[in-house]
Amino acid sequence: MTEANFVQRAKGRLRTFNEAGILAAADVHVALRLGSLGGETSEDVLFATALAVRAVRSGSVCLDLNRLRDVTVDEESDVDIESLPWPELEDVTAALRASPLVLGSERGPLKPLRLVDTDEGELLYLHRYYLQEQTIRLVLDGRDVTGPEVDAQAVREMLGTLFTATSEDGTDQVAAPAPDRQRIAAALAATRWTTVIAGGPGTGKTHTVARILAMFAAQHGPGLRIGLAAPTGKAAARLQESVTEQSPALCLPDGLTAMTLHRLLGWQRGSKSRFKHNASNRLPYDVIVIDETSMVSLTMMCRLLEAVRPDTRLILVGDPDQLTSVDAGAVLSDLVARPVRGDANPELLALIAGDLDAKDDPHEAALSVSERDRLRSGVVRLSRGRRFGGAIAELAVAVRDGRADRVMELLLDGGEQLSFHAPADVGALHADIVSTASSVTEAARAGHATEALSGLETHRLLCAHRQGPFGVQRWARQAMEWVGEASGEFLDSARWYAGQPLLVTANDHEARIYNGDTGVVVDTGGTLMAAFQRGTEPLLVHPNVLSSVQTVYAMTIHRSQGSQYDTVSVMLPDRASSLLTRELLYTAITRARQHVRIIGTEDAIRAAVERQVLRASGLRRTIRS
Repeated sequence: MTEANFVQRAKGRLRTFNEAGILAAADVHVALRLGSLGGETSEDVLFATALAVRAVRSGSVCLDLNRLRDVTVDEESDVDIESLPWPELEDVTAALRASPLVLGSERGPLKPLRLVDTDEGELLYLHRYYLQEQTIRLVLDGRDVTGPEVDAQAVREMLGTLFTATSEDGTDQVAAPAPDRQRIAAALAATRWTTVIAGGPGTGKTHTVARILAMFAAQHGPGLRIGLAAPTGKAAARLQESVTEQSPALCLPDGLTAMTLHRLLGWQRGSKSRFKHNASNRLPYDVIVIDETSMVSLTMMCRLLEAVRPDTRLILVGDPDQLTSVDAGAVLSDLVARPVRGDANPELLALIAGDLDAKDDPHEAALSVSERDRLRSGVVRLSRGRRFGGAIAELAVAVRDGRADRVMELLLDGGEQLSFHAPADVGALHADIVSTASSVTEAARAGHATEALSGLETHRLLCAHRQGPFGVQRWARQAMEWVGEASGEFLDSARWYAGQPLLVTANDHEARIYNGDTGVVVDTGGTLMAAFQRGTEPLLVHPNVLSSVQTVYAMTIHRSQGSQYDTVSVMLPDRASSLLTRELLYTAITRARQHVRIIGTEDAIRAAVERQVLRASGLRRTIRS
């Protein structure tokens, strides 16, 4: 541990766990400060407080006391976690119940903690996050009490029109075979104020959303106010492009614009409330669609729900199995897993009666009992992959379900879609990096921006870490060296050159460039320009106006969310890495259209499949007090 991470004034258990690398300096400082302000000296309470701070820093909303010891250390650490002086759970909970820092106790003016009893055990919250979680719970439950007025016959006719398939002879459009989960999602949106549409890549989430919007536009006419948003600028731009492409065929309103959640809510620099739209000044939309909801943090979801009118239809879209927000919370997966409440909506059941039991579509399984229950909570999961299938889809499902033996069986069998390589076996990776760079550079030098951008999607190297032997920095340098050696030219990332792959790291709304965008430098008649894909036409900007951009021959798996490539090479770290999780591997695999190459050890793959991100929260639990 470096000196900067060591808290000199920490004593006892706080000091031991700080030195072991379990608790960071910030965790200890917050616990000590709260203890000092609130008059708390109990070692058990201060330790639990530090762990609660650590939990939020690690992405959880609270500390699950039943999983007190569920912590990780840096992969290079030799600390034996089990040998540390862990307190007894009973002692910790008893001390917390009597602590002046805990809301509900009789002592002390400062109560920054909240101890909550659930059906699965007790949770310790920093009070701010408890209030945010309760706001989400109360708003969603309130929106479930009533539903919008539904013209069942009109909705049924529109569902039949909007969700169609080509007849066997290829001459007519007929109703899509049952069960059609996209049609079910639209029926849910028609009969509820809040709908959650979950599904992996290529399951038709945006396709479904566009048809839902078309249904509402036909019902309510040109005055319908639609808000489209996503957590990042890149995701918002992609959502807008997808909806815009389908607009002519679906007669959607002109001028639909997607924006970041911050822009939707009207973020105000320096203001106390931060957002223009809040509980006192609601958003003006009749329908709001939020894409990539898996990346929305607890705090942002709370702010959104506070600002949504009770009579606004809210549609939350995303993949609950992929990586979650970098901030605290895993709201989408919590909403999908929440306890089912209430009775089945009779209007919904009437609309989807043909989809409940039928199995006319060979690609779709009949709805399970669990899926039917989730419909009562406004949740539908799209399951039919349309972007990729075969071995890649099987591998993704095996990882998602935690079946390590099946994952290894699929990787070892290989085939056209999957390959598994030892860490030292990088020959195929080398070949793909060089060939991709060669085709991109050739197109870029010829000024063919669209072709160069398309070439970028041929292959992408993804890493779990930013630094270290398996990280982006090390492998980006290696890739640049390989490309330079193959071309016989020295590549300098500090200077612009044709074929240079780019990654934007900050939003620039004026230039229409967003954090996470990838592009390429092209030669446009002697002038180098940065090209970014925007619909069917590339957007060209001078590279000198890009304030936050880097050369990208490799990127983190987190950064790759929302992108697709023909071939994906995944560089896995050692099994001890705390970043190596089921969600990370699933996200990496589902970036590929045609081929997935895993570079690592069997131990690392098994560790990833078996280690699931379990962000503690109370949203998916029944609160007792």
